[in-house]
Amino acid sequence: MADELRSRITSGVLRPGQRMPTQAELAEEFGVERGAVRQALRILRSEHLLTDMSKGSPATVARYAPGTESGPEAPPQPTTVALAPRMSSAFAAPHVEIDALCLTSVSLTLAMSEPLREIHAGRIKPARIDVRVLLPSGRIELAFPAPVEGPGEDDPVHRNWLEQRNAQGQVLRHNLLALRGTHGIDVHVAFRALPFTPPVKLYLLNGSEALFAYYTVTRRGAEIDHEHLEMYDAEGTRSMLFPFAQGAGLRDTTFVEQSHLWFNALWETISSDLEFGT
Repeated sequence: MADELRSRITSGVLRPGQRMPTQAELAEEFGVERGAVRQALRILRSEHLLTDMSKGSPATVARYAPGTESGPEAPPQPTTVALAPRMSSAFAAPHVEIDALCLTSVSLTLAMSEPLREIHAGRIKPARIDVRVLLPSGRIELAFPAPVEGPGEDDPVHRNWLEQRNAQGQVLRHNLLALRGTHGIDVHVAFRALPFTPPVKLYLLNGSEALFAYYTVTRRGAEIDHEHLEMYDAEGTRSMLFPFAQGAGLRDTTFVEQSHLWFNALWETISSDLEFGT
C-alpha cells in the first residue's frame, strides 16, 4: 500500500499540497484494516512525503516531497537532509541497489541508519541488498583534505582522513552484513579504491535515482594530534545534493543513465581492491 501511494505522489497523480483520501476511503480501496492504512501513512511521513497527519483530517502531500520535483526546478538540499529520506524510500524495494562515490562513507552510513532501524523493527524486509562504494585509495596523495603547506613525511591530515575512511567503511559493512544473520537478508557489500580525489559525490539508488553534489573546498584550521594545522578540506555532509529521477523527463533520465555508466566504468577499470588497513 505504501509503495502504491508513494508511486502516486512521485508520479504527480497526488500533487504537492493536495489532501490525501481519508483513512476510511483508503481502507476500502485497498481492502485492509485501518491499522494497515495508518502504518502505510506513517511510512510515507517518515520519508517526508506527507505532512499534517492528525486524527481529525487526512494527511497532505508535502509541498517539497522528495521525488515530486525532479528536474530543473528540484530544490537541492544538504546531504544530511536529502539523502536519508531517499535512502529510506530505496530500502522499501524488494531488491535494494545502492552505488556511492564519495570521499568517505560518513554521510552514507548516517543515511542508512533509519532503514536499518526499520528492518530491525520488522517494518520492512528487503529480500536482497547490494551496496558498492568507491572511495579514494589510502596510498595516494589527496588533493583534499591536505595541509596548506603540503604534506610532510608523516602527514597527520592524511592519517586522520584515512582513519575516518576506514572506520566508517568498516561500520557500514558490519551493519549491513549483520542483516544476513539477524534477518536472513541476502546482503552483498563491496568497496573499491580510486586512484584520485573525487571532486564530486554521487549516490545511485535502485537504478532509478541519482543524487549528485560538488565538494566545495575551503581553507580552515583544525586541531590534529594536539597540533594546529591549516588545511584545505571539504565538508561533505553539507554538500548540496541535486536530485535526478529516471522517468522525470529526458534531462533527468539521461543523467541517471550516464551516471550509472560512469560509475560502472570506474568500478570495472581504474579502481582497485580496497583494504581498510591501508
